[in-house]
Amino acid sequence: MRLPQGDAFAKGGRERYGLTPRTWQDLAACLRQSADPSVPLPARAARAYLDLAFFHPYPDSNARPAPLVLAHVLEAGTWAVVRAERKSQGQVAWHDSGVASATVSEYIPPAARAVLVDLLAGARAGRGGAAVVRGEAGIGKTTLLRHVTDGLSGVRLLWVNGAEFEADFAYAAVHQLTRPLHERIGRLPAAQRNALAVALELELGEGGTPSRFAVGLALLGLLSDAAREQSVVCVVDDAQWLDRASAQALAFVARRVADESVAFVFGVRDAHVIAELEGLPVLTLPRLSDQVARRLLASSLLGPVDDQVRERILAEARGNPLALLELPRRLGPAVLAGGFGLPTPVSPASRIEQGYQQQVSRLSEDARVLLLVAAAEPLGDPGLLWRAADLLGVGPQAGPEAEASELIELGGQSRFRHPLVRSAVYTAASPAERRRVHGALAQVTDPLTAPDRRSWHRAQSLSRPDEEVAADLLRCAERARRRGGAAAEAAFLEQAAGLTAEPRLRAERSLAAARAAMEAGSFESALTLVEAAEGGPIDAAGRVQAELLRGRAAFFGDGAADAVGHLMAAADLDPGRARTHLLDALQAGLVVGRSSPAARDALAAARRAPAPAGERSTADELLDALVGYLDGDLAVVPVLLGMLSDVADPLWAGRLSLAALLAVELWDVALEDRLAGRAVDSARAGGTLMVLPVGLWMQAMAAAQRGDLLDAAALNSEADGIAEVTGVPPHWYGRLFAAAVRGVDAEARPLFDRVLAESHARRKGMLTATVHAAAALHANGVADHRAALASARLAVADGDLGTSSLALPELVEAAVRCGEQDTAQEAFARLSRHASAAGTDWALGVRAALAALLSDDPAELHAEAVARLDAAGLRVWRGRALLHQGAWLRRDGRRGQAREALRTAHELFTATGAEGFAERARVELAAAGEQARPAGLGAVELLTGQELNIARLVATGATSREVADRLFLSPRTIDAHLRSVFRKLDVTSRRQLADVLGRDA
Repeated sequence: MRLPQGDAFAKGGRERYGLTPRTWQDLAACLRQSADPSVPLPARAARAYLDLAFFHPYPDSNARPAPLVLAHVLEAGTWAVVRAERKSQGQVAWHDSGVASATVSEYIPPAARAVLVDLLAGARAGRGGAAVVRGEAGIGKTTLLRHVTDGLSGVRLLWVNGAEFEADFAYAAVHQLTRPLHERIGRLPAAQRNALAVALELELGEGGTPSRFAVGLALLGLLSDAAREQSVVCVVDDAQWLDRASAQALAFVARRVADESVAFVFGVRDAHVIAELEGLPVLTLPRLSDQVARRLLASSLLGPVDDQVRERILAEARGNPLALLELPRRLGPAVLAGGFGLPTPVSPASRIEQGYQQQVSRLSEDARVLLLVAAAEPLGDPGLLWRAADLLGVGPQAGPEAEASELIELGGQSRFRHPLVRSAVYTAASPAERRRVHGALAQVTDPLTAPDRRSWHRAQSLSRPDEEVAADLLRCAERARRRGGAAAEAAFLEQAAGLTAEPRLRAERSLAAARAAMEAGSFESALTLVEAAEGGPIDAAGRVQAELLRGRAAFFGDGAADAVGHLMAAADLDPGRARTHLLDALQAGLVVGRSSPAARDALAAARRAPAPAGERSTADELLDALVGYLDGDLAVVPVLLGMLSDVADPLWAGRLSLAALLAVELWDVALEDRLAGRAVDSARAGGTLMVLPVGLWMQAMAAAQRGDLLDAAALNSEADGIAEVTGVPPHWYGRLFAAAVRGVDAEARPLFDRVLAESHARRKGMLTATVHAAAALHANGVADHRAALASARLAVADGDLGTSSLALPELVEAAVRCGEQDTAQEAFARLSRHASAAGTDWALGVRAALAALLSDDPAELHAEAVARLDAAGLRVWRGRALLHQGAWLRRDGRRGQAREALRTAHELFTATGAEGFAERARVELAAAGEQARPAGLGAVELLTGQELNIARLVATGATSREVADRLFLSPRTIDAHLRSVFRKLDVTSRRQLADVLGRDA
């Protein structure tokens, strides 16, 4: 029952009962006295009735409150039914569940409260952050969030509740969260302003489809702008129901507010995994201990309770606070006192939901309809709610009755008492009742300002296919695509397919939905839609599309072995493009591993592929050359290198993995870097954000091979930051070889072990070979040649692409150092054939360096190796060639020349940061009669990858805003990193920074 908010009158208006500042506290105090168990129940009921009548008589006498007060005392067990709506500042009811507000803090875990209080205090001090509060339904997540945010002064609180019905609308949660800030969007830079305006469907939006990064960066800018005036706290409750676009944007920002006066807190129900939030600090709320649960239960039970009933309630609730409060309320005094009628055990959440449904069932039909309208309308818009209710013939008394049930609060925005209430109301209604309500909501939703919501409600109102509505949903899907909401596009297309009567057209629309879901990264949804399409009559082209979608889902979902089968099936169904599909199947197989059944099947199918009819495409040329190379024909190497050198060829756009493997296998670091750079530039220009981190990781690999560990660290850092948001699985290759070159056991070996375990779990034989190759390089660097020999043998065992240049050289050197000449000669012969075919300075320089180790007269070979590897720009390999040369010169008695070569090698290794090889050079130099300082870190090496990235961009003259846009950070974060850079490098200006970095380069 909602009490009057103004003065009350009696006796025809002759008596006036005014409100005072203490009226609500006095009423609450009086009502709490009705909880005295020493007073008989009838007396307590009478006392409560008189108290209520004294404070708030009604115009139709005091008869109306009487049954409500009896219900309050006899069944509810607390004063929740007539609780004061205006709580005193700092007091919070346990999720409006009826616990006296003064006792709430006792049941909130102190550690969790302290963490959130510190988080919010940090934001007010300019140190932003984020946290995720997890727990089962009813455990107190919302109570905790309200407890720590109520009464906060000097902050702007932005709160949004995820709604299951909103999950199909791109950026719905962002729109709700930022509604109080919309007038500030015009202050953002043009690119950010347009991106956010288009995403939120605001009038000032211009331009095409915004990328998720552009929207995230704009949201970061918006919150940063607001935080300059007042700290901002963003609470996202029930985050498990966020639409995917909002989840990505909010997670993107939450990871980038460390230097802002902005805090994020997400409430997530257990059993829901939100990939976008993975890695953020997590607080998991436990169930109450038995002692605390008994205390909470006792505080809500006012009448006599049978001991067995009390124990059963405690067992049923399982320490869930909301269950402890709701179960007694539903059981009633007879059951509580006598122990009769306890139901069968179910989960606390189910028990609570059942209780809400029973409570709903006791309401009038009009009140039930009103609650159902509110449940089906997730915005809580009172205008929509009441217009739809009027259309459905709901009477004016339904609102007060619904509020009196304590299930909902109506006002500026309707709000259910608990998310489980919305679910209980909606699922309790029959399908016909739900369709009727959605139909009313569709009629009252403005088709101009909210066409997508109107169409969605129309779709939900139908019980049979309807082509007009299906066509309307297709238009919604197109609008969703323009806003960048691929997930929403897929949802609308799926609905359109479900409302399509014609089977063939329904299958086509299901495939279109599957393609959109694939683009959104929702692989499971895409496969479900493919299955739906295959259930209808699809033509040959549709079957090909289905197999390609399955193959793509498998490839990007870490199931490359399964991808091969689907791509080969597509080749069988599509003879005209069979060779292209087989090329992709072969790429997938090689990623799995050369010796895998998947790779063998793909290679066998490619061998059997008939010659192309008509003019040969570049894909045909590549397939034939690749099959020839895999079959041992080294004459095709120039053909492959020529095709790779055309980095702008669209052939490589979807085959970045294959391009990277071939460039490394064919000994061309410069080509590898060019291919990666082209992919990065294209991804930045086209917003292809699934490709961007992969290209950056490729560049990091090339940098590590060149010996530029600082560049590798910066590129890895940038790629990692983007991958956090896009969900792209990590590519470890650059990080592996950077660790191997660096030569620090404590860093390298744990990384090798971790990635090796992951490669086995993901069935990636090629990744396994790469880990062994990196381990061999590391072991040779630290002079553990026996370990290097073992790792190198494992790396080359299956002949995976990339091992010719990465692992064979380590096998030759390790075998020589271990005295295994036969192994060394055999491996060198194999390496020599591949190096001669490639003909690059890298290949020929390494061949000369290793030939020198096997030669009795190596002088010319050493000189050739140093010259070629210098021309190739490979600092570590040039240092290794000088190390070999200096060691030989020392043994040959030419100590002066030896010192010169070894000194240069040591300087190269030290400048590179290759500590293992630098130590080897230092030992050799000491043996030659010269002492060198042990390798150590220079000032620039002290920078983190992110700091180095920012420093280098600033050194080019870029402003903080430009750097922020490039790295998807806020300008304030850029400035904070710059302060750290200036301190570490002991500089005071951007000009000095450029000078320091120039000297380092």
